[in-house]
Amino acid sequence: MTTQASVRIRRGEGRSLKAGGMWIYDNEIEEVRGTYENGDIVTVEDFDGYVLGYGFFNPRSRLAVRILSRDKNAVIDEAFIEMRVRNAWEYRKQTVDTKSCRLIFGEADFLPGIVVDKFSDVLVVESLALGIDRLKPLILDALRRVLAEDQIPIRGIYERSDAKVRLLEGMERFKGFIGEPFDTNVEIEENGVRYLVDVKDGQKTGFFLDQKYNRLAIQRLCRGKRVLDCFTHTGSFALNAAVAGASQVIGVDASEAAIEMARRNAGLNGVLDVAEFRCADVFELLPQMEKAGESFDVVILDPPAFTKSRNSVKNAVKGYREINARGLRLVRDGGFLATCSCSHFMTPELFAKTIREAAAGAHRRLRQVEFRTQAADHPILWAGDETSYYLKFYIFQVVKER
Repeated sequence: MTTQASVRIRRGEGRSLKAGGMWIYDNEIEEVRGTYENGDIVTVEDFDGYVLGYGFFNPRSRLAVRILSRDKNAVIDEAFIEMRVRNAWEYRKQTVDTKSCRLIFGEADFLPGIVVDKFSDVLVVESLALGIDRLKPLILDALRRVLAEDQIPIRGIYERSDAKVRLLEGMERFKGFIGEPFDTNVEIEENGVRYLVDVKDGQKTGFFLDQKYNRLAIQRLCRGKRVLDCFTHTGSFALNAAVAGASQVIGVDASEAAIEMARRNAGLNGVLDVAEFRCADVFELLPQMEKAGESFDVVILDPPAFTKSRNSVKNAVKGYREINARGLRLVRDGGFLATCSCSHFMTPELFAKTIREAAAGAHRRLRQVEFRTQAADHPILWAGDETSYYLKFYIFQVVKER
């Protein structure tokens, strides 16, 4: 699969790559030698011709090269792709419940630009780079074979490659079946909770698997408690609270479609008598609840990313500070706050600082119970910015200042 073309890095550039990263930006490239088509696999060389590895090249993208292998003797062929897929699956078997999990997590599994989620017997794929898009059929075929070895049949595959970033790669956005059509409402079970996942129209690939063990962590806090779950989406945290024995759970989300699915999920788990779901703007509802004198034993804040770029971080900080301050004011003395950020650009240090400021503004003291991040099927590769602690999840006990 490798072309005869090579990409040579400028003298003094490629520091992230040499430190273990997976990307080369267009302004780091000195020259390209040989013939190629956009998306082809090329040899990557240092300024002096030393081979640094192989990756796929797309000069249309600012992120020009994504590395597939750092081994100068590597042969990028079907056997190589199957090796990568097999390694990813073996890692999941050792670290997470694989009934539903992320099978491939892009750069962290050394297959940059592609995500594959498994929901029971259905796969959902998201391809974000031209080079990996060409390898997608090989990756999916390898996944079917490797899973079949463990007697795990795959009923169908759905593609959710509809992110805007594809346009920067010179690709069209795509959404649809790969192979035969199937019912896209898929039932899964996680932490003893059942869900219907809409892989066709749900957010991202249909369900946020990265919060799996964070949802489990709040179960032990909720027995006999009154719980408020903000930005509940399809009810995941709320349902964990209800199944764990909460006396009352209120889930809130601005999407009517998400709330309707949350109610269906509550019915699936037999907790409609405990779990109530409201379609409302959380930023508007929390002040109303505070004014009405409402209080809760547990408040959960799981908002969408308030920033997707460095340019909007300041506004995001204001949003996180406000929502955390308002959430804190609704927690009873001695109760608990679970709060998180899923934004890559909201660093752990900045998020912690923002929560600290929110607590000061709400006149509450925080006793940290635990800090968590994404589940292990979303691994963090220690090397560069390609993978990181994008998900920050805190549980605090909340104490009023005296």
